[in-house]
Amino acid sequence: MNAQTRRERIAAALFLAPDMVGLLVFLVLPMLLSLVLAFFQVDGFGGIEFVGLDNYARMIDDPQFWVSLRVTLAYVVFLVPLLFGTSLGLALLVRQKIPAVGVFRTAFFLPYMVSVVVVGLLWRYMLGDDIGIVPSALSGLGVPAPSFLGDPAYALGTVVAITVWVSAGYYMVIFLAGLQDIPREYYEAARLDGAGPVRSFRAVTWPLLKPTSFFVLLTSTIAAVTGGFDLVFVLTNGGPANSTSLLVFYVYQQAFQFGEFGYASALSSVLVLVLLVWSLLLFRITKAGKFSYDDA
Repeated sequence: MNAQTRRERIAAALFLAPDMVGLLVFLVLPMLLSLVLAFFQVDGFGGIEFVGLDNYARMIDDPQFWVSLRVTLAYVVFLVPLLFGTSLGLALLVRQKIPAVGVFRTAFFLPYMVSVVVVGLLWRYMLGDDIGIVPSALSGLGVPAPSFLGDPAYALGTVVAITVWVSAGYYMVIFLAGLQDIPREYYEAARLDGAGPVRSFRAVTWPLLKPTSFFVLLTSTIAAVTGGFDLVFVLTNGGPANSTSLLVFYVYQQAFQFGEFGYASALSSVLVLVLLVWSLLLFRITKAGKFSYDDA
């Protein structure tokens, strides 16, 4: 290794050091501490007792855990594909040469820039049963207005829809970056072969978007499993009838409402396991090439 290469590596290490220290202190160490606390009974006031696997045994017998896990899986199953399709559709739309396309890009991305708490309060006001703008408008049109936040049949779907509204602009930008990296020559060659828009999308766009699709699927799933707390807390507080009690919300309740930090840590380890399994599965599917299409 010559002196120039050594200096470049030292410079790179110095630039990366602040982020690496922050990652270690605020992410890695808390995760390790959480995994350790899962084997203890911790009350948050200095009391700590080793209980081995008791927290995990309690989890198996806890019906609310299974309810929260089922709600979380339903949330992810509905949210991730809907968010993926919406953001990809928006990216394809704003990539077209249409008037004021910059305005549309800004409008789609703007909700992501607003605080999630503000978004939750805004939609809670708009969807409220008594004074909500949306129920009032539907009633004015003669359409029976459901209780979007008070009916278990609609509450989780409402949270999913609002989450898509908030996050689609962010993933749209990611897809747009991936689309702009595709050489125009491929589309020109497809046109010369007589391919229309649909065939060009299947034969050119979709296969070459595989890395971007993988990133969006992975990050959106992580956000769905570990996020959602802010909106649920503001909109429904886990109700009605625990229909929006995501697992991350249940972890919050156990830790900060009931003082069960050890049990909350055990619950958090389940989130880590779910994300690990999904990430490995996604890596395997992507490596197998199942997201690509043969030329039609």
